[in-house]
Amino acid sequence: MPSMTTSKVSRWDQHGREHVVHVQKAGVQRQLSCDTCDWGRKVQFLPWLKAEEHLADEHQATVDPSVP
Repeated sequence: MPSMTTSKVSRWDQHGREHVVHVQKAGVQRQLSCDTCDWGRKVQFLPWLKAEEHLADEHQATVDPSVP
């Protein structure tokens, strides 16, 4: 069984609320899951881009906390 690794994509909306999508990797498949709305999706390519798109489209969360 392949090992599971996890990372996350977080963005803030215009009201200062943080929204997080977790990216879990097992083999070539990645599972995305949103903490805010329980959205989930399996993807094989560009999981972080798909996570950013979900946060922007569904939660209007576009401010990257890692950028000063």
